[in-house]
Amino acid sequence: MRKTYYLLSLGCSKNTVDSESMARLLNTSGYKGVTSPERADVLLVNTCGFIGPARDESIRNLRELALGKRKNQQLIAAGCLSQLWGPRLAQEVPGLDGVIGTRRWMDIVDFIDTVRGRSKPEPAYHIPETAVTVGDDERGAMRTATQGVSAYVKIADGCRRPCAFCTIPAIKGTMKSRPPQLILDEAGKLAESGVRELILIAQDLTDYGSDIGIKDGLATLLKDICITAPGIDWVRLMYAYPGAVTDRLIETMVQYPQICHYLDIPLQHGHPAVLRRMRRPSNIDWVHRTVARMRAAMPDLCVRTTFIVGFPGETDEEFKTLMDFTAEMQFDRVGVFNYSYEANTPSGAMPDQVPDEVKEARRGALMAQQQQISLTRNQGQVGKTLDTLIEGHGKGLSFGRTYRDAPEVDGLVIVDGQIPVGELVPVHIDGALEYDLTGSVQTDPRDNPLIIL
Repeated sequence: MRKTYYLLSLGCSKNTVDSESMARLLNTSGYKGVTSPERADVLLVNTCGFIGPARDESIRNLRELALGKRKNQQLIAAGCLSQLWGPRLAQEVPGLDGVIGTRRWMDIVDFIDTVRGRSKPEPAYHIPETAVTVGDDERGAMRTATQGVSAYVKIADGCRRPCAFCTIPAIKGTMKSRPPQLILDEAGKLAESGVRELILIAQDLTDYGSDIGIKDGLATLLKDICITAPGIDWVRLMYAYPGAVTDRLIETMVQYPQICHYLDIPLQHGHPAVLRRMRRPSNIDWVHRTVARMRAAMPDLCVRTTFIVGFPGETDEEFKTLMDFTAEMQFDRVGVFNYSYEANTPSGAMPDQVPDEVKEARRGALMAQQQQISLTRNQGQVGKTLDTLIEGHGKGLSFGRTYRDAPEVDGLVIVDGQIPVGELVPVHIDGALEYDLTGSVQTDPRDNPLIIL
C-alpha cells in the first residue's frame, strides 16, 4: 500500500507546531509527504476553529479537497475544529473519511492506518475528551516548527483562564506544561541545526509550570534555555497573560542577553468594566505599574498587545477609554480585532451585541491612532544600529527583522543590498515608516566586510 500524504496546516503558529509534529510521526512511520493533493494517498487538514472566519476557511478547504478526491484517497480532518465539532464536521463536509481531535494529535499514524484499513463508508472518529499532550505520550516528536533560522517551540498546551469570548479551553482543555528537559533538549537540537531564534509559544506562557509544581516556571525555563543553548541568538516570548509578569521574569530578561527585550501581552481592552465582562484581569493600575517597571529595567523594551473592539455592551464611553488608554501607554505594536460572536462561549449569550458596522468603525479609529504611535516609536529607532535577521530578498534589497519584530505579525527592516538569508547583521537605521524601518549594513573597517550578494 502506497503511503504518501498531503498536509495542509491552517491557523496560528501553535497549529503549525502540531502540524509539523504530526508530519514527523508520519515520516518516521514510513509515510512520505508530498506537495500536491493529486499525488497523495492521504489528504490531511489541520483545521482551525478559534473564530468564525477561521472555521469557514477550514470548511472551505476541506470541501475543495473532498470534491477533488479520487477513489482510494482518504480525507482526514485534524486539529481544533475537529475537536470542537466532532461528527458535525463530517456533516458539513461530505466525503470526509476521518476526524481526529487536537487533544490526541500524537495518535495520527494509528488513526490514519485505521481509516485506510476500513471498509465502512461512514467516517471514523478519534476525539477523546482527555488531553494528554506531554512527556512520553508525544511519541518522541519534537514540538517545534522551523521557518528559516527561526523556530517556534511549544512549551505548553491548553488554557485554564476563564475568558468569556474564548473557545480555547473547550478545544484544547486545561493548561498542560511540557517537562522542562524535553524543551531544553529541543532547544539544544535546534541550536545544533543552525537555528538562531527560538520563539516560545503557548496559550499562556506565563502559566508555564504551575501544573507541574514549578514556581515562576517561565523565568526558570528561560534561564535554563540560555545556559543549555548558548548558540541561540534570540529567545522571544509570545502570549504573556496580564497580571502574571513577575519581578523574577523581568530580572531574567535583563540578566540574559539572548532574551529579546520584547513581550507580547494581549490586554484585550482598557476599560475595567469591559474587562470584567470579558472575565479578564481588570486592574489597569497593574498594567501601568508593570509596563513602567519593565521599561525602567529595559529602556529598549518593545511591547506588543492586542485589543478587541465591539465586545457585547461596549459603549462609546468605554471605547473612548480604550482609545485614551492606548494613547497614554504608547505601545510599540498593537493588533486590533473585531469581537467575533461565538455561540458556545459565555459572551455569546450576553445582551447588547454591537453591530458589525460599529465594530468596524471603532477598529478603524483605533488602528488609525496606533499608526501614528507606531510611526513615532519607529522614528525613535532612527540613528541606532540594530542587529537584523535577514529573511529574504527583492530588487536589490534585503528584508529582515530586529528583536522588536516577531515573525508574521510585526514589521520589517528594508536593507540596501542583497545579504545572505539567515545572517544576523548590524543595520544602521536611517528611516522609519508606520510599521517598517529602513537602513544599511553597518560595517567596521577593522572587521572583514560582510559579503553582499
